[in-house]
Amino acid sequence: MADQPAVPLNPLAAQAAEPALPRPSVLSLPIREKAALHAAYMPFLTNGGIFVPTSKAFKVGDDIYLILSLMDDAAKYPIAGKVAWLTPARANNNKARGVGVHFSSDESGQRVRHRIEEVLGAALNSSRPTHTL
Repeated sequence: MADQPAVPLNPLAAQAAEPALPRPSVLSLPIREKAALHAAYMPFLTNGGIFVPTSKAFKVGDDIYLILSLMDDAAKYPIAGKVAWLTPARANNNKARGVGVHFSSDESGQRVRHRIEEVLGAALNSSRPTHTL
């Protein structure tokens, strides 16, 4: 049996070889008017969602951490979600570039969904155009 050279064990090198999980992007969305909330809200997603105008590049399925503020509501809503919709630059009908963030099914995602639907009330059934449909 031939002698094999000793290979020094470097724990830092081993850690560097493992791919790091990408950190979710953090976006902020202040909504100041009910009409803007209606245009951004995505009720057709299972857990609800919201369109966020951004020029950052994303792919469907990317993790997003969103800080949402709604009109006169003093609370800021932290939301963990995933990209479910992409509107690229130069989209048809002059739609704003951005991403649709699908809310998670956890308590924070459901809390913001209920709050948005409470604020919108009857406007949820409006036929006014939105950022997505």
